[in-house]
Amino acid sequence: MFSKQTVKDVDVSGKRVLVRVDFNVPLAEGAVTDDTRVRAALPTLRYLVDHGAKVILMSHLGRPSGEPDARYSLRPVRRTLQRLIGRNVVFVDSTVGPEATEAVGRMVDGEILMLENVRFNKGEKANDPEFARALASLGDLYVDDAFGAAHRAHASTVGVTEYLPAYAGLLLAREVKTLTNMVANPDKPFVAILGGSKVSDKFGVIDNLIDSVDVLLIGGGMAFTFLVARGIGVGDSIVEPDWVEPAKSMIDKAQRAGVELLLPTDFVVAAEIADDADTRIVGSEEIPPGLKGLDIGPSTVEQFKQEVSAAKTIFWNGPMGVFEMAPFEAGTREVAVAVGRNSRAVSIIGGGDSVAALKKFGLEDRVTFVSTGGGASMKLLEGAPLPGVEALLDKSAPTG
Repeated sequence: MFSKQTVKDVDVSGKRVLVRVDFNVPLAEGAVTDDTRVRAALPTLRYLVDHGAKVILMSHLGRPSGEPDARYSLRPVRRTLQRLIGRNVVFVDSTVGPEATEAVGRMVDGEILMLENVRFNKGEKANDPEFARALASLGDLYVDDAFGAAHRAHASTVGVTEYLPAYAGLLLAREVKTLTNMVANPDKPFVAILGGSKVSDKFGVIDNLIDSVDVLLIGGGMAFTFLVARGIGVGDSIVEPDWVEPAKSMIDKAQRAGVELLLPTDFVVAAEIADDADTRIVGSEEIPPGLKGLDIGPSTVEQFKQEVSAAKTIFWNGPMGVFEMAPFEAGTREVAVAVGRNSRAVSIIGGGDSVAALKKFGLEDRVTFVSTGGGASMKLLEGAPLPGVEALLDKSAPTG
């Protein structure tokens, strides 16, 4: 169970509830192009509205330099939220100060107000106490539903908890419960699929998962560092030289733990990453100089599919190749299809490019759980504390 109190453990009727959401969504030409994170917040927002709270939303978007920047305004997100939740959302062009205070003062029960991007203030990323106190002055209670920002110790995720009773939103609670239970008590066999380009991004996750999984499938660019650790030449494929020895240590750890750590046995190779690249399939020990592996090959696909089909718990993070381009998409597509077809398993997707792959191949509704926080989910699976979650400890008012 999620051990911290959630929004359902407190009376919110008539209260000003300051809610940190993760509306860091992609924009193009002033419109939201992927509303997944906005949809993910709806259960918490609907709960608050239905229970008579005055809901004050705050979020970051993009990486502005601590000053107002129209490219990163949350106004387009407000329009998307209005459409999805089916009610008006008041927008304030500031985060703190007289305009925000007056707008909150005019709110009625069940109303939603959205503040402008918290990163328009330098105090956000610095977790400045003065900015955190100013944000907290707008609410009676604080609810954190921004799992995607839970690994950041910022004013809106950590600082405000020093000044308000703090609770977990329904999304954040579900994310933490799902991911921690997966590691602590998975149905067996537990198969983890890790891809992407860098071992360095996933090393802590691999280290931690070896204690829980039965099979670890490694694809994507990171596989080449593991192959080099096994003494195999990889042509011009991407390798992180500083991570060859750590990769070797993970191979040894998996062997000691009785975990199958499976690397690709063949690859789709090409001289360049291009939509019209001249490709061929070679064994993992046969990549010639001048060519680089850009997707797992068909033999590897079949082996990975067999492991996935036998699993009772599946965790997937990271593509098997450069899936954005047609010549190198097959490995990622086939693994995604295999995950979606195993209806007997609990399948958990760890955010990031894996989610983009599911969407590309129309499979996002075929899995059990899709995490909204790539970086946060990786930190949690490393066993590292998340500041935004830790800040909720002992910060909620007693229930009565």
